[in-house]
Amino acid sequence: MTIYLRSLTCSLLVLAAAASAAAQGRPLPPVATPTDVKPGSITCDECPYPYPSKYLDISVYDQDVRISYMDTPAQGTPNGRTVLLLHGNNFGGFYFKAIIDGLTKEGFRVITPDQIGYGRSSKPMTPFNFNSQARNTWRILQHEKIERVMVIGHSMGGMLAARLATQFPKSVERVVIYNPIGLTDGRFDRPMTPIAEGYASTLKTDYQGTRAGLGRYVAHDPTKWNDEFESYTRIRYSWTLSADWPRLAMVQALIGQMLYADPVVYDWAHIQVPTLAFGGAEDMLLGPAKNFQDRMAFLAKAVPNGNGRLLLIPGLGHVPHLEAPEQVLPPLVAFLKEGLTAK
Repeated sequence: MTIYLRSLTCSLLVLAAAASAAAQGRPLPPVATPTDVKPGSITCDECPYPYPSKYLDISVYDQDVRISYMDTPAQGTPNGRTVLLLHGNNFGGFYFKAIIDGLTKEGFRVITPDQIGYGRSSKPMTPFNFNSQARNTWRILQHEKIERVMVIGHSMGGMLAARLATQFPKSVERVVIYNPIGLTDGRFDRPMTPIAEGYASTLKTDYQGTRAGLGRYVAHDPTKWNDEFESYTRIRYSWTLSADWPRLAMVQALIGQMLYADPVVYDWAHIQVPTLAFGGAEDMLLGPAKNFQDRMAFLAKAVPNGNGRLLLIPGLGHVPHLEAPEQVLPPLVAFLKEGLTAK
C-alpha cells in the first residue's frame, strides 16, 4: 500500500508539473549565443524601418526631445481616413510593415510613431506615463493637421490606445485594442519593483534572456518562431553591447514602472467609439490562453453603449502579424472600413 501511494503521489506530481508547463506554453529550443552581433545604436539606426521617418521636436519634463514617426500615404485612391499604429513595449514602429502595407493598399494613410524611449525617438531619463504618451501622440496629429484617426494599438500600444481614446475623444473615431498587455491591475498582486532593482536587472540582459522573453510570444507553438522574431532578438541584443546601453536600460526600467503604476483597465468603460478587442487567441502572456481570452471578453463588454466587440483568431499568439499577416489583415480592414461611411 505504501509503495502504491508513493507511486500515485509521484504520478500526480508529474501530471501537475506537466499541466503547469503546458499552461505556460513551450520554450524555444536552445541555441548558442551568436558571435557575429555588433554593438547597435540605441536610436535604432540599424532597425529595419520600411519607410522614412519624420521627427517632431517637443518638450518632456522640460527636456527637449524629438519623437519619430512614419507617415505612409495611401496607395491608389485615398479613402480619406488615417490609421494610427501604436507599437508594443519590445518594439518600435518598424515591426508593423505588413500592417502598414495592407492598410495603405486599402486607401488608408498610416501614421506610425515611435513613442519617447523607443525606436528612433529620444531616450530621456524621465518619469513615463500613458498620459504623456497620449499627449505626445496627439501632438503629432496636431502637427500633421489630422483631425481624427482610427487607432490600432498592439500590446503596450493597446494600453495607450485606450488612454488616447479617453483623453482625446474628439480625435479618435475607432479603436482596435490588439493583443494588449495590461489586462489586469497588477498593483494588487505584487509590490512595485524599486527603480534601482529594475535597472540592475535590465542591465544584465543578454541574448539568451532576450530570446526567451520574445519566445513567450510563440509559447503556444514554438514552430511559429521565424526570421523576423530572430531579427528583432538580435537587434535588442545588439543594444546591450552598446556603450549607451546603461542609459537605455534605465529608460526601460522607468517604462517598467509606468506599466506597473499606470493601469488602463479603468479607461475601457469611458471609451465612446466602436472598439474591437482583437488578436491571436493563443496569447499566453497571462498563463493559459483562456486567461487572455476571458480578459479580452471582459474588455469588449466593458466598453459602453454596445460599442465593444471581440474577435480572436485561433492558432495565433501575441504578435499575430509576425506569424500570419494574411489572417490578421482581412478582419482588421473590415472593422476599419465599417467606419468609412460614418459621419
